[in-house]
Amino acid sequence: MTEVLERPAAAAADWTIPQDWQRYTPAEHAVWDRLYARQTAMLPGRVTPEFLDGLALLGMDRPGIPDFRDLSDRLMRLTGWQVVAVPGLVPDDVFFDHLANRRFVAGNFIRRPDQLDYLQEPDVFHDVFGHVPLLAQPVFADYMQAYGEGGRRAAGLGVIHHLSRLYWYTVEFGLIRSGDELRLYGAGIVSSRGESIYALESPVPNRLGFDLARVMRTPYRIDDYQQAYFVIDSFDDLLARTLETDFGPLYATLKGASDVAITEILPSDRVWTRGQGR
Repeated sequence: MTEVLERPAAAAADWTIPQDWQRYTPAEHAVWDRLYARQTAMLPGRVTPEFLDGLALLGMDRPGIPDFRDLSDRLMRLTGWQVVAVPGLVPDDVFFDHLANRRFVAGNFIRRPDQLDYLQEPDVFHDVFGHVPLLAQPVFADYMQAYGEGGRRAAGLGVIHHLSRLYWYTVEFGLIRSGDELRLYGAGIVSSRGESIYALESPVPNRLGFDLARVMRTPYRIDDYQQAYFVIDSFDDLLARTLETDFGPLYATLKGASDVAITEILPSDRVWTRGQGR
């Protein structure tokens, strides 16, 4: 999500463009295959099982960059979602409108071979491998639509910066409980080899129990591994909190509250370590 962007001349009014799947070169398909093999080899036992189920349901084990038309056909049958191509980052209002209408926007370019471990702007691997598998799960699919609807309201209230933190700490960099263990589900983690290890095993970051107000008071960094992760109990609980919370009073409360430093732990925080909560 961004502030001010100019729509490319080739993009439609909603910023969508053709994926042009046939234009991908063998070298670009090879980059996808290399990234896919590396991540799927390391994620079992680390990622939430719903993510791996989504890969299977969507047939994403086929070689090469997925065709958005095929993905959309499968997603539509499962949860009513589609994948649409965009030229890169899109404005907030466009992003929210697509989500609210069950359309996930994905960049149609893929990183170069020398960018396997880091790319600042999300490419097709991050967007499709990282995000799309969980859209095959009805509860998470409903959460994403609810987020889009909430984003349109937040834009009208001038509080997008608070809601963007919710997206960052759930959809992009969220962790989920699995009994007494933690599992990955955020797209920014599962699409990154380094952060897939760091998020669960490093002693550096704080891993905190999820709380809406706490998340919205916590800024984030985009240029390094995370210093804080928030742990949800389940996707059902995440959706319920989103649907049952009256965000108007919450935003009013947040206006009078200062941000919490990323590395700070509050007395009310529930802190998790690797394999154990406390």
